Amino acid sequence: MIYIGTSGYSYRDWVGPVYPKGTKNDQMLPFYTRLFPFTELNFTYYRLPEEDMLRRMSSNTPGHFRFAVKAHSSMTHSRDCSTEDLTVFTDALMPLATDGKLAGILLQFPYSFHHTPENRLYLAQLRRRLGSEWPLMVEFRNVHWLEQDVFEFLKEHELGFVCVDQPRIKGLLPALAVATTSIGYVRFHGRNKEHWYKHEQSYQRYDYLYTEQELREWVPKLERLKAHTDTVYVSMNNHYQGKAVQNAKMLQQLLRLT
Repeated sequence: MIYIGTSGYSYRDWVGPVYPKGTKNDQMLPFYTRLFPFTELNFTYYRLPEEDMLRRMSSNTPGHFRFAVKAHSSMTHSRDCSTEDLTVFTDALMPLATDGKLAGILLQFPYSFHHTPENRLYLAQLRRRLGSEWPLMVEFRNVHWLEQDVFEFLKEHELGFVCVDQPRIKGLLPALAVATTSIGYVRFHGRNKEHWYKHEQSYQRYDYLYTEQELREWVPKLERLKAHTDTVYVSMNNHYQGKAVQNAKMLQQLLRLT
């Protein structure tokens, strides 16, 4: 099974290009579920989620829908998350897990998270602190993590490797299709090389529309991931003005998904 969706769905600049004019924030998720079966929740990176909020989100989506929840910044960037905060985070996810709608927790680490013994230990400890019942997917930004023994380490600790498509810039990960658990996970960030580091607004980094040929490069890779996993999640993060929606639909067509 391949689930294709976008990284987030609640963008005001999608009103017009994606959502009908006049769409209010609380109307976006029901409309989005008519387009895709999967989305990432990004707000959980900035603030700890609340159980009631995720329960309402679950009730507003069909039974087949899936959410991936981005880990709070204290888990991936400052790396000073307290046991209490971890408990608040995982307790909030229970409605999604109970309803069978939780794809997993997305751990997106910064480029500065280097491949060191200390950081490997941190990943192992975080897995232990969160508990074995939660699917965890790890996104590295630094290419030095791309080593075979890292893949073996991820398998040992049941940590999923996140494949990425992003600008071809020295130091960033290339477009590989690798799975280290029964879940395959791919994120498309766009190939806006010019504005990846040099931008005034954060959205400029993701202002990129993939061509059909660029997405077609991923078709055999996604088919391989599908053959070696139970489920594959694909998230388009080039969200500016709905470009992610255009590309998600394009990829669905290329893979002959409905």
